[in-house]
Amino acid sequence: MSTSAGWDRPRTSFYTDHYELTMLQASLHSGAAHRRSVFEAFARRLPDGRRYGIVAGTGRLLEGIANFRFGEAELDFLGRTGVVNQDTLDYLANYRFSGDIWGYPEGEAYFPMSPILVVESTFAEACMLETYLLSVLNHDSAIASAASRMITAAGNRPCIEMGSRRTHEESAAAAARAAVIAGFDSTSNLEAGIRYGIKTVGTAAHSFTLLHDTEREAFEAQVASLGPGTSLLVDTYDVEAAVRAAVELAGPRLGAVRLDSGDLVAQAQWVRQLLDELGNEDTKIVVTSDLDEFAIAALQSAPVDSYGVGTSLVTGSGAPTASMVYKLVSRTDDAGNFVPVAKAAKNKTSMGGRKYALRKLNDHGIATQEIVGIGRRPEDDGNDRPLLQQFMKNGELLPGWTGHEGVLRARQRHADTMAELPPVVNRLQRGEAAIPTIYEEY
Repeated sequence: MSTSAGWDRPRTSFYTDHYELTMLQASLHSGAAHRRSVFEAFARRLPDGRRYGIVAGTGRLLEGIANFRFGEAELDFLGRTGVVNQDTLDYLANYRFSGDIWGYPEGEAYFPMSPILVVESTFAEACMLETYLLSVLNHDSAIASAASRMITAAGNRPCIEMGSRRTHEESAAAAARAAVIAGFDSTSNLEAGIRYGIKTVGTAAHSFTLLHDTEREAFEAQVASLGPGTSLLVDTYDVEAAVRAAVELAGPRLGAVRLDSGDLVAQAQWVRQLLDELGNEDTKIVVTSDLDEFAIAALQSAPVDSYGVGTSLVTGSGAPTASMVYKLVSRTDDAGNFVPVAKAAKNKTSMGGRKYALRKLNDHGIATQEIVGIGRRPEDDGNDRPLLQQFMKNGELLPGWTGHEGVLRARQRHADTMAELPPVVNRLQRGEAAIPTIYEEY
């Protein structure tokens, strides 16, 4: 499936904060705006008790940076409200990001202080991306990290993203994309389907049953319209009566029954037994109802075939942000030489200097450390894996990181990185990061 060529990507320059533009104005005044600079996005820590995070949102971000422009409406607003002066407006009228961007590919695991994104350009170009960049990476990475834990808990059973009604309409499409990157099978969100080529699914809600005079009439209409392979929601009234009616109407080709309330473990067990007794051994059981990774893990012993996950997924399952920051770590001096820079604060650790990263692997191909080199690339023992890939060069998008192709590539990267991490990542219990981050200064 391919994305729609007709999707009109919005201009992204106003998905930012006022102070990005006042910094720009002041740096243009001082002459420092055009100094070459290196910014890095990273998380100082993982959400409390989490053992790893998953990078997501980079493809969306790259598309947004390509549309980071200031048109007539934006320039008029900035001038009319006095946000910036005329010299700054003249600069913004011709703004186009012309730098280089590297980062961890989407779907890759990250740990505290991993240099998830590295942006090199002029200060003027790079500083204005801060708010937009962080809003995308923080949201999508939080969703992907939660989704990854849910996929781990689900084992080989597929998960469906169904959280659109629990979040902002734009966040819903982004959440669906992030969830699929982390292993979800499909989404209920049509916007995500047309934008990113993601499989969409859905049948009926309780309101469809309540619309009809009887549950049987509702089932008859759904089967007649959508075919016997449809999924029938069987907990509006009496579950046993609904299952029996569903089998009678659709026969052994009934695709699935959905359970959305009650004791899902016990209910799934006796519904499975009833379906088998009625000759519907191939009819699947789908469960929904406020699932998270812990509820999914509790259902491992139940005869459930797939899970529909909503609220907990789109809110990051208790960690709605990845807490990433975007910091200037290096810039040129008056002689044109790069010098490391960093804020001095005891409670907000950051390291100056351009970073490079690789994942150290043991003889069995299992990750043991995240090595971050300051100043140059760390030494590779021969089986270690470099983590930073280039996404943009001289302001031009490199192929393969966006659209449907980018989603598929990220989904495979997630599967590969999870297979590479130590088994501790499969535990839902609170704990330290699965592997330590080690700095090497050169």
